[in-house]
Amino acid sequence: MADTAWEWDETLYAGSASHYSVGRMPYPPSLAEAVGKELGLDGTGRLLDVGCGPGSVTLLFAPLVEAAVGVDADQGMINEARRRASEVGVTNVEWRHLRAEALPADLGTFRVATFAQSFHWMDRPLVTRRVRDMLAPGGAWVHVGANTHQGVTGDDLLPYPRPPWQQIDDLVASYLGPVRRAGQGWLPSGTPGGEEEIMRQAGFTGPTRITVDQGMVVERGVDEVASAVFSLSSSAPHLFADRLPAFEADLRHLLSEAAQDGRFAERRRGIDVVIWRP
Repeated sequence: MADTAWEWDETLYAGSASHYSVGRMPYPPSLAEAVGKELGLDGTGRLLDVGCGPGSVTLLFAPLVEAAVGVDADQGMINEARRRASEVGVTNVEWRHLRAEALPADLGTFRVATFAQSFHWMDRPLVTRRVRDMLAPGGAWVHVGANTHQGVTGDDLLPYPRPPWQQIDDLVASYLGPVRRAGQGWLPSGTPGGEEEIMRQAGFTGPTRITVDQGMVVERGVDEVASAVFSLSSSAPHLFADRLPAFEADLRHLLSEAAQDGRFAERRRGIDVVIWRP
């Protein structure tokens, strides 16, 4: 970990699951299309989505495989994933509440393992070894790197104002302090890097890199941006304790003042896909 004082705990995303579904910009169909083409996904085989959250990638990729399993350490995320799967009629996904470190958990073998904005929260060397052993011959490990809670900064003209992210960060800091929170601990240096070295040490080869969805402009409402804030581990609802109503009132006032007709616009960041082979 980047900060050895930090240890994972079950409160990391407590209360964030429903906000995650609303506040995070959805992954575009072009992500599944690009990965499906690269891997030759044809409706056969199984997919394992590790740290699946509310199923954002699992549900997007599910039509490309025969069956999928989404695992997450947060029960709220699993509950939200089940709800969303039912809502969109996806029936070929099994949801499991467990930490990645508990794999293989008798789940069997898989053609593809996906990690979307999740790997940095895990015991990465341990999880890498265990998931590698779960991949079938010819299988692939897919990292999806993205920032889906906010877009890129810039001065280009958009149809609505950009959300006031710096002011939002300042407001969070005024309630929670200047050091980034994460569960019951802190991450003053942010989440760790060094992913490529870990993958190579575990015997993976590659990688193949793909970037999709660069520059798309999306419109967002006040509710969506407020939920984006609560979807973050650094500003999850539980961190505010009894000050949560006051913070949310201040946040919504800030957003309402900055919006135009209740709307914002952002230019999405590109989604970086890194594919490794065992």
